[in-house]
Amino acid sequence: MKKSLVFISGLAVLASCKPNLHSNTPTANGLNFSNYVAVGNSLTAGYADGSLYRSGQQNSYPVMLSDQFSLFGATNFKVPYMPGEYGYPSPKLVLGYATDCKGNTSLSPVPYSGVADTAGSNTNISTQGPFNNFGIPGIRAVDYLSAGYAVIASSLGAPYAARIFSDPFARPIDELKRNNPTFFTLWLGSNDVLGYATSGGEGSPIPNHPNNISSFANFRDGWDSTFAVLLRNGAKGVVMNIPDVTSIPFFTTVPANGLPLDTTSAAQLNAAYAGSGMTFHTGNNFFVIQDVSAPIGRRQIKSNELVLLTLPQDSVKCAGWGTLKPIPQKYVLTTQEIQNIVTATNAFNQHIADMAVAQKIPLVDMNAYLKTIATGIMFNGVNFNTKFVTGGAFSLDGVHLTPRGYALVANQILQAINTYYKSTIPFIDVNKYVGIRFPM
Repeated sequence: MKKSLVFISGLAVLASCKPNLHSNTPTANGLNFSNYVAVGNSLTAGYADGSLYRSGQQNSYPVMLSDQFSLFGATNFKVPYMPGEYGYPSPKLVLGYATDCKGNTSLSPVPYSGVADTAGSNTNISTQGPFNNFGIPGIRAVDYLSAGYAVIASSLGAPYAARIFSDPFARPIDELKRNNPTFFTLWLGSNDVLGYATSGGEGSPIPNHPNNISSFANFRDGWDSTFAVLLRNGAKGVVMNIPDVTSIPFFTTVPANGLPLDTTSAAQLNAAYAGSGMTFHTGNNFFVIQDVSAPIGRRQIKSNELVLLTLPQDSVKCAGWGTLKPIPQKYVLTTQEIQNIVTATNAFNQHIADMAVAQKIPLVDMNAYLKTIATGIMFNGVNFNTKFVTGGAFSLDGVHLTPRGYALVANQILQAINTYYKSTIPFIDVNKYVGIRFPM
């Protein structure tokens, strides 16, 4: 966030309701939680606010699930905890006061300026493993079959695997084999499309680069191999599909028509772009974006296209971006780029659903569920949506969840487990966790 049925046909309806938080007689109905293993990427690791830090890991959905599973014998859920709260490898984002290029001060996400309690972050801790939370920020399904992944990822700024792999030149799937789960959750594949999306659809000429959408064949091979390792000793579990990444705050916060113009400015732009087909008026206008396929190399953004949260706001406010200086392509997802993401996500999700059916493992439709959050859901009198900062579910990077958001996810997984396996595991009180922290 650095997007069938096996599942539960009524989950979208259940998501908007308050679950029964307490069962009179909680039962596992034969499920063995003694060695629960969670496999995935940053969403599984507890990544939040643009970084990985200890309390984020402590509030990950796997830790929440392990707490519930401890009622039925789950013990010693091992997490590769970071030393502290600063964030690794870069400081986390917090809400603070920032002054823009016009001298206006407002609440904004800013880098954490507290104590850099990061000593030991680069230390390999594999001897403490194998770890039950096998969530590795940045990892894709295709990476599970890549020898030397830990070294390659570190060179790209994602040193998380290097902390926990016993062999830096091993394939992730070989490291995963150190675990022998009795129960698992598998949420893998978002990064097979997310890197392309967060790079503005620019991609890379380097084959299999993280900024490219993974090929279906490579995705299938990596995901299937990972699934097979988890199943190899008869473990039960749950798999989750890939959310539509274009529906998260990283892509929906900055409006396409976010260019305010007064009468004079609108007239000047109309004169400058006379004959181009672009028009401007007093009020909010569509940004001018770079597009090498357009007749003059630029055009106005369409209403269904997306501007990335990383767009430098000072460049828009004071440097003329979006007017005579088009917004660079890397900050925009065009109609075709969005379609590329949707097509790949749908293909990957269909395969996940097919595999879940074949192996008789329940699937949680996280794609559908996160879309219900976009329209708003209520839990115990608290409303959650995907609005940036105030929505409660997404953290300050616009991609990853808050502790409350992760609790919502955990409850969806528990709902799937209880429905499919006929267990009665208690749900989690989402509101006991925090959302975005505002400065005092």
